[in-house]
Amino acid sequence: MLNSLSGRFLILTTVFVMLAEVMVFVPSVARFRQDYLLGHLERAQIASLSLLANDMIDADLEDELLRNAGVYNVVLRRDEARQLILSSPMPQPVDVTYDLRDASPLTLILDGLRRLVDPEPRIIRVIGNPLRDAGLLIEVSMDTAPLRMAMIDYGLRILFLSAVISIATAFLLFLAVRVFLVKPIKRVVGQMQAYAAAPEDGRRIIKPSAGVRELREAEEALKMLETELTHALKQKERLAQLGGAVARVSHDLRNILTSAQLFTDRIEMSEDPGVKRLAPKLVNSITRAVNLCEATLAFGRAEEPTPVLTRVPLAELVSDVMESERLATGEYDLSYSEDVPATLHIRADSEQLYRVLSNLVRNARQAIMAAGKPGEINICAEEAEEHWLIRVTDTGPGLPAKAQEHLFKAFQGGARKGGSGLGLAIAAELIRGHGGALTLERTGPEGSVFEIRLPSGTL
Repeated sequence: MLNSLSGRFLILTTVFVMLAEVMVFVPSVARFRQDYLLGHLERAQIASLSLLANDMIDADLEDELLRNAGVYNVVLRRDEARQLILSSPMPQPVDVTYDLRDASPLTLILDGLRRLVDPEPRIIRVIGNPLRDAGLLIEVSMDTAPLRMAMIDYGLRILFLSAVISIATAFLLFLAVRVFLVKPIKRVVGQMQAYAAAPEDGRRIIKPSAGVRELREAEEALKMLETELTHALKQKERLAQLGGAVARVSHDLRNILTSAQLFTDRIEMSEDPGVKRLAPKLVNSITRAVNLCEATLAFGRAEEPTPVLTRVPLAELVSDVMESERLATGEYDLSYSEDVPATLHIRADSEQLYRVLSNLVRNARQAIMAAGKPGEINICAEEAEEHWLIRVTDTGPGLPAKAQEHLFKAFQGGARKGGSGLGLAIAAELIRGHGGALTLERTGPEGSVFEIRLPSGTL
C-alpha cells in the first residue's frame, strides 16, 4: 500500500490537509479567546449598568451579578473618571493586563498560545471598549482557569473536526487518483508488459485512449516507439535471414574459390608465356576475393562486448602498439615516435583501445610502405578539461576523396586497394562504446591525423 502511487498520495494528502488545519487552528483558538473575553466584558458591562440604574443593591445580588459575569470586579471609565462599579475579593494579585482595544492579530495569536501552554490559574485584567459607547473603557479582572478549559474544549472540537475533514478529503482524493490517474497508468503498464511478451505482434501496439492530456501524449509517444521497434525487429529478422543466406553463399563461394586456386596453381606450371604473365594476377584476385569473403563472415559474426573500463596507463599501451608495428616494419625506412606523458592514466578498456590504436598505426604503416617513401608515425596524447585526446599522425600519402566519404562504414571506407574498410568501422564502433568519437582531423599529401576523443571521468 505505502509503495503504491495512490497510497503515497493518500498519506501526503492527509499530512498536507492536517498542516492546513493546524494553520487554521491557531488563529481560530486565538479568535475564540478574544470572543470569550469580549463576552465577559459585555456581561460585566450589563451587570455594572444594573448597579448604576439602582444604587440600592444588596451584597448578595452584587455577588450574583459578578458570578454571572465571570469576573471579580468591574471598572468603568466615564467622563475621564475611573469608577469601580462592582468588586469582590480576589484570590491573588493581577498577573498581567490585556488591552483588547488595539491588539494586533499577531498579538492575539501569541497571547492565545501562551494561555494554552500555561496550566497555572492566574488573575488577569482585561480592558476593552464598552458597548454602545457607554463610557470610555471597561476593565474587568477574571480567573484564567475557566478560559483555558474553554479554549482546550474548543481546540479539541476543532482538531476532531479537522481530522474528520482530512480523512474524508484524503479518501476522496485517493479514490479520484485511483480512478483518473493510477488506473490509466496501470493500463499503460499492462499494455507495455503485454507488448514486451511479443513485440513482433503488431496487434499489441498501444491504442491511445486516455482522456488526460499528459497521459494521452505519453501513449502517443509509446505508440510511435512500439511501432518503430516492431518494424525494426521485423527488419532485423529479415536481415538475420539474409545474413544466414549470405553465410551459406559465402561458404560455397569460398569452396569454389579454393578450387579455383588449385586450378591456378596448375596454370602457373604452363610453359605458355602469356599464361605465366597472367597467372599471378589471377592468383592475387582470387586471394583478395577469398579474404573479402572471410572478412565478411567474420564481421557478420562479430559482436563486440561492452567495454570494461579500468585505469589504463596510456604510455605503456602506446609503447606496446609501437613495438609490435616496428617488428612488422622490418628494415623499411619508417620511424615511430611517441609523445604521451608517463603519468597520464585514462579510463578505458585496455584490450579494445589497443585494437583501435593498432589498427590506425597499421593502416598508416601499410599506406607509407605502399607509397615506397620514407615516413614517420607519431602518437601523442593530452588531457583536456572534460576529455582525453589521442592523435595518430603519419606522413603518408593521405586518403583519397572517395575513401573519406565513407571512411568509417564497413565495406565502403577502404582506402587501400583490395581492403574492405572493416578495420576503421570496428575501431569507430569500439570508441563509441566508450562514449567517445573517432574522427579524421585532416588528410592530404603531407599525411593524415586521426583523433580519438574519450570522455574523462572518475578513475
